Amino acid sequence: MLPSLDIIIINWNSSIQLRECLEAVASADRQEFRLDKVIIVDNASTDRSLEGLEQIGLPIEIIRNAKNNGFGAACNQGAAISTADYLLFLNPDTKTAPDAIDRAISFMEKPDRQQVGVVGIQLVDSRGKIQRSCARFLTPSTLWCSILGIDKLFKNKSTSYMMTEWDHNNTQPVDHVMGAFYLIRSEIFRSLNGFDESFFVYFEDLDLSYRVKKLGWLSYYLADARSFHKGGGTSENIKATRLFYSLRSRILYGYKHFNPIQANLMMLASLSIEPFTRIIFALLKLSGSQVKETIFGYAQLFANLPEIYKSSGS
Repeated sequence: MLPSLDIIIINWNSSIQLRECLEAVASADRQEFRLDKVIIVDNASTDRSLEGLEQIGLPIEIIRNAKNNGFGAACNQGAAISTADYLLFLNPDTKTAPDAIDRAISFMEKPDRQQVGVVGIQLVDSRGKIQRSCARFLTPSTLWCSILGIDKLFKNKSTSYMMTEWDHNNTQPVDHVMGAFYLIRSEIFRSLNGFDESFFVYFEDLDLSYRVKKLGWLSYYLADARSFHKGGGTSENIKATRLFYSLRSRILYGYKHFNPIQANLMMLASLSIEPFTRIIFALLKLSGSQVKETIFGYAQLFANLPEIYKSSGS
């Protein structure tokens, strides 16, 4: 019997992107798996992105949240109603190639791949350019390189946790695959109690990959399975908010996985040094919008400090 799959998509005002994502899923090959459910968890969208989805012809179930619960919490909501063998967390700004999901599950079902717990695939932009999406686990040294801006000057495995030095043209084990297409065995996800909901958005997938690794499972990147991935955002307000959540989650990651001295030093440097580093690089690029983004993002971060300390257990 074919292994079963549930696809979980978190929606927040995704507009037409959600429909295009679902249409790509509907046209996907299904020779290697049985699709049980496509679970859409809507984080209080105010657009019309949920309208007419029943016409696509997928076994869709929608969970409607009254407020934005965050990415990790919403993923856990979707997983809670799943009984499938595999869970695929899929961003609404993706469009998978027809054979992508088949290839990913087929890879994990091979007898010699039974220690593979997580699989990600090749992500490309609108021009077909491969996104260098895989990452190494964060370390205090790579975080210091980010805080001081060294990773902007020298991009290599010593300075950046993102694997930008690798062209992503070959299949190989990695520490972490991007959560835009994150296929995981459901038994592993449940044994780890899913995503850590203290991460509202960003780094929750890296944290999960780290815990998967600690259990003895492998994560793999597949170069022969592909999906379009838009990524990013548009408005200045959202860019500033993205920066805030990224910094907040990075700090929480440090408190969770580093020793207290390392975590506290990283927190202090993030608040005192990094704002100026970011502003200097923005000025060098003559980007007034990036300066504003940094100021507004850090304003949100400082305002959220009591909640950060509470979430970190400090």
